[in-house]
Amino acid sequence: MLRTIFNFILFTSIYISLCALLMIWQTNQLLHLHYKENTFYLFVFFSTICSYNFHWYLTPGTYSSSERIRWGEKYRTLMLLLCGMGMIGSLYFFWQLREHWLVLSGSAMLTFLYSAPKVPHKTFTWLSKIAIGKTLFLTFVWTYVSTLLPALVADHPITVPVVFLTLHRFFLIYAICILFDYRDRESDKKEGIRSLITYLDTKDLNKLYYFSLLMAAVCAGLMGPFISFSAVITLMIPVIATALITRKAQHTASDYLFYFVLDGFMALSALLYLIVAFI
Repeated sequence: MLRTIFNFILFTSIYISLCALLMIWQTNQLLHLHYKENTFYLFVFFSTICSYNFHWYLTPGTYSSSERIRWGEKYRTLMLLLCGMGMIGSLYFFWQLREHWLVLSGSAMLTFLYSAPKVPHKTFTWLSKIAIGKTLFLTFVWTYVSTLLPALVADHPITVPVVFLTLHRFFLIYAICILFDYRDRESDKKEGIRSLITYLDTKDLNKLYYFSLLMAAVCAGLMGPFISFSAVITLMIPVIATALITRKAQHTASDYLFYFVLDGFMALSALLYLIVAFI
């Protein structure tokens, strides 16, 4: 029963949606942002539910035997229902934030571009030929929604801390995305979905991966003059944790490792910061 509940939370993308909210909360705290936070949280939550269930609904089970794919094949109607509910919720809260329609629309466009190659229509299939598309689209949308978008909605100027926090998030998320794409290289090739990862050999891929982790750590350190020492440590811990789990991630296809642990690493810093705030 517990496994069923856990799978439901994980595979319906409720878990990753909550991770997004934690990351936005941390952004609000570190940058001292003030705006309609609760409305924005709900907009992002429903948008994430919509986009992820849309993506997984379009993902074929032909080339994978993963538990998530099998779960998705079994509950396709549920994913479609959640996608619809997420769309209704996101549109409702989008209307509440309509004065920021331009910057909010940017996140919607980036999100769609990630899943667009899976849409079975010739209008979108050309996107699967873009060499850098898959990995960067996902990294950009997570970085934008969790870091830049809250600042833009709050009409906060693009200060040095905003830049360093954005770069830290970008490089950490990109490194995590590389691990995902490393695992999915063969299935992506069979589906005709190309990315920078499918073009690089393992040696060059590792160089790009460790460079991304290094830059994430450097940018976290550069936040030092603007935030507390404990906050810097919370930013560093996910970078170290990702580096430590690299070998295991490169030699296993466990859905729980990727969709629970690695996805969770994106929000680990925020969770630690939340714990520190209550101590």
